[in-house]
Amino acid sequence: MRTRTIGRVSVTELGFGAAQLGNLSRSVTDEDARAAVDEAWSQGIRYFDTAPHYGLGLSERRLGDALADRPRDDFVVSSKVGRLLIDTPERAAAGVLDDAQGFIVPATHRRRWDFSRDGVMRSVEDTLGRLGFDRLDIAYLHDPDAHWEQASTSGVAALMELRDQGVVGAIGAGMNQASMLARFVRECDIDVVMVAGRLTLLDRTAQSELLPLAAERKVAVVAAAVYNSGLLSTRIVSDDASFDYRQASPENIRAAKDLAAICEDAGCELPEAAVQFPLRDRGVASVVVGMRTPDHVRSAFRRYSASVPAVAWRRLVDHSHI
Repeated sequence: MRTRTIGRVSVTELGFGAAQLGNLSRSVTDEDARAAVDEAWSQGIRYFDTAPHYGLGLSERRLGDALADRPRDDFVVSSKVGRLLIDTPERAAAGVLDDAQGFIVPATHRRRWDFSRDGVMRSVEDTLGRLGFDRLDIAYLHDPDAHWEQASTSGVAALMELRDQGVVGAIGAGMNQASMLARFVRECDIDVVMVAGRLTLLDRTAQSELLPLAAERKVAVVAAAVYNSGLLSTRIVSDDASFDYRQASPENIRAAKDLAAICEDAGCELPEAAVQFPLRDRGVASVVVGMRTPDHVRSAFRRYSASVPAVAWRRLVDHSHI
């Protein structure tokens, strides 16, 4: 699989999004989680993204276990800081689940926002413990939307300190919006941003400011949520498809169906174009796709590898979008 660079880190163009290994929306067994990672490895995927938020650390533990026997220099793992996990054994003992956050796991912890130096240091230390690693390849400030002041000062400074120490290879921020990511690029010494849902065939918000600015400052971009949570994930767009985890509006449904028709006319499929679209920009280092099972992995790899005709790209790029 082809690779691109993030600072001194090299990542595969297709990355494994491990949120689903934290039982996002439904439970996954340890065996199925390992099988998904094993299949990703066999397909050549060497970039894996996780976070403490995903299943209250379950995703990190499962990913670390699945990669434990692999040569450490042969893969890249990113995780995130900003949500500390605070023990709440009494909630778990009472049978409370973390499903309000979307994860089907016992509520053994609660999340506490913390982008302070101590919070970031503790978060990275805890993540390394769950993964079983002595270093983290990439660390992102996770969803700092309401915490700009702390995240952009003490949060970034702590990550820079860890980068200087070699504990972290590259640092950045990951968000579901493009405007604050552009501000991080403009004002902070970061290596990478992960933009979720704003660099897709349907929503190209990141193209107006974030991508040009990142290219100018030599900051890499990782694209996530390229299906917009489901709307672009199937060849035929359903009228009840979701967009950003809610029922898609009639306007977005129509726009997605137009994109699907362009693909169909050109002899390709909408999800194939959705996965490949961000990589058409050389500033985009990787596309991270959520994967739960070996079948998900194989499907994502087929979509990444599929041939999308030039005529399709011309029409898709020129097509109106939100």
